[in-house]
Amino acid sequence: MATNDMLNSMVDVGLYGPDSVTWRVHSDPVMPLAAPRTLLLQALQPEAMAGVAGNSGFRDDPWGRLHRTAEYVGVTTFGTASEAERAGAKVRGIHRRLGLDDPHLLLWVHCTEVESFLSVVTRCGLRLTGEEKDRYYLEQVANARLVGLETAPTSREAMAEYFRSMRPELRVTPAARDAARFVMSPPLTGRMSALKPAWFGIAGVSVAMLPRWARRLYRLPGLPMTDVGATAAGIALRTSLFALPEHLRHGPHHRAAQVRLAS
Repeated sequence: MATNDMLNSMVDVGLYGPDSVTWRVHSDPVMPLAAPRTLLLQALQPEAMAGVAGNSGFRDDPWGRLHRTAEYVGVTTFGTASEAERAGAKVRGIHRRLGLDDPHLLLWVHCTEVESFLSVVTRCGLRLTGEEKDRYYLEQVANARLVGLETAPTSREAMAEYFRSMRPELRVTPAARDAARFVMSPPLTGRMSALKPAWFGIAGVSVAMLPRWARRLYRLPGLPMTDVGATAAGIALRTSLFALPEHLRHGPHHRAAQVRLAS
């Protein structure tokens, strides 16, 4: 502990630091697999879906939006505290201008993101204890505050209760169904068309990792065997990613943080 305290006093470790559960989850190479699952969960809240469809530019620039989201997660996880604060301030400003700063909707977006990150990564093979999973949600309150929320679920039980409370207002609107089709078959043209088979496989596994109740809302298979197959595919994908060189398994923000902490 003394060593960690000395490190924290000398180097800006950011919101979480290398000993956090957040770093373990967000540095896992299978993290991008959570993106389609997150988007389809968010789409089930009609007001949130309307905001995405009307203001985010998702249809006009889907890859740009995904890149910006990945950048935000990378900066707020592995950047310095000041970098994370600037990123949060920028997002709050965008939300204000677009009228998307309703705490009810912000909390939905936050919870669908962090629950998806944790669920996908652990189902794919990252081993965390129950206490560590609870600590991840507690750590993510810092991220919730960046976007203007005062608090967020701080444990598995609290997160499960939050989703139970939200279920009555969730439904598949025409916009949500369009989003699902878009996620499963995005525009891939030119050289990117070669990525279609890989994307279909990744998106298929990610969508199959949705909670059963969410899959049933989308009229997708909701049987236990779907869960078993998705988990097996996720584990296989994660195993193959760990065969890559380390510099290919981690994003630029994680690599930059490692250099910063080693200096």
